[in-house]
Amino acid sequence: MQPENAPRPTSAGGWSGRFDEPVSELVKRYTASVDFDRRLAEYDIQGSLAHARMLNACAILPAEDLAAIERGMAQILGEVRGGAFVWRLELEDVHLNIERRLTELVGDAGKRLHTGRSRNDQVATDVRLWLRAAIDQIDIGLRALQSALVDLADAHVDTAMPGFTHLQVAQPVSFAHHLLAYFEMLARDRERFVDCRRRVNRLPLGAAALAGTSFPIDRARVARDLGFDAVSANSLDAVSDRDFAIEFCAAAALTMTHLSRFSEELILWMNPRFSFIDLADRFCTGSSIMPQKKNPDVPELVRGKVGRVNGHLVALLTLMKGQPLAYNKDNQEDKEPLFDTVDTVLMTLTIYADMVGGIRVNARAMREALKQGFATATDLADYLVRQGVPFRDAHEAVARAVRHAEQAGCDLPDLPLADLQRFSPLIRDDVYAVLTIEGSMASRNHVGGTAPSAVRAALIEARARL
Repeated sequence: MQPENAPRPTSAGGWSGRFDEPVSELVKRYTASVDFDRRLAEYDIQGSLAHARMLNACAILPAEDLAAIERGMAQILGEVRGGAFVWRLELEDVHLNIERRLTELVGDAGKRLHTGRSRNDQVATDVRLWLRAAIDQIDIGLRALQSALVDLADAHVDTAMPGFTHLQVAQPVSFAHHLLAYFEMLARDRERFVDCRRRVNRLPLGAAALAGTSFPIDRARVARDLGFDAVSANSLDAVSDRDFAIEFCAAAALTMTHLSRFSEELILWMNPRFSFIDLADRFCTGSSIMPQKKNPDVPELVRGKVGRVNGHLVALLTLMKGQPLAYNKDNQEDKEPLFDTVDTVLMTLTIYADMVGGIRVNARAMREALKQGFATATDLADYLVRQGVPFRDAHEAVARAVRHAEQAGCDLPDLPLADLQRFSPLIRDDVYAVLTIEGSMASRNHVGGTAPSAVRAALIEARARL
């Protein structure tokens, strides 16, 4: 056995004096996170500089050390941005890599930077800084997609298409009205991200490893410096929970679900059986064997990527479900799902806004489809109700009229008045005004309705909200 004062095997970590042998190379590779958490580098530098300024203001760090730290961090930031920073696997993570480089550049001042903090509160702060910026970028992407939807809708207020339930023709709606449904979904997505950002924007730094620090720090100063709304109120909670990341992934999963639903419609509408729209060629691919094919690959891939994002949400929920307080190494596994979720959502929103802007609409095909499902049957029932017929009786009369038209191979507006009167003597020749597509749409003239006048008002409001 070695004597107590014998030199210990060295390790790259900050705890080598505690151990009698170095970490094995396999364990280093298994536990290292620097390959993916290096993207936090700029935020780690931001947090470290704010921490150093606070230490100086609280008379914990000398002014000359602060100046050295600021000088060293400026050089490191330049190296990171220029791709010249040397990332070392044996230093395990982004924090130790930057701290070691800082110490190489400025000596003992770099070693003093970690006073009053732990990597536990440091990483929690870095992730929140990074995610806060990511949420801001996602909001820009959501707004751009909403703007593309409004622009397309503005050109198609009077374009009639079948509204579907159970994927069966139901009633005529304005194509613009249909598009604005997705505008509203994305508006709620934006609200969710903004609300999530409030809980992301709380400062963990100062919680140290789990119990706070014995140094007289000023957490509120750091929060102001970094633009946080508040500090985390409990040190154990601050370093150990990742509910803010889970909440973000839940909001992201909902956004991707909305885009997946729209993608499914684009895929259907582009099918020759519908031919409602065509996507620009740059968003499609061909076939290696069938030269006629034009495949909607981008919407299909969006539809697939929602499973990826949903999986990340489940992964983070599973990651947290069995952890006791406070910090555990399990939490290293929070970053890759979170990073990939942000990357996936941002890229999807960017490509989607461009894709919507390139949609070509086949209004004639949409109108022809309205003739295939008795789309104005409900309007005939409403007509009878206005004549005093109880709705259930009107419903039954129209159902029999639809069956008759189906057997005759025509639509309801094509039936002679005498035929329609077989189902109710209250039907007069003014009925044909309500059986037209335009009449059907125009009659739904209220907030949230599909009447062109209501849709134009909704577009004005949508632009104002943007």
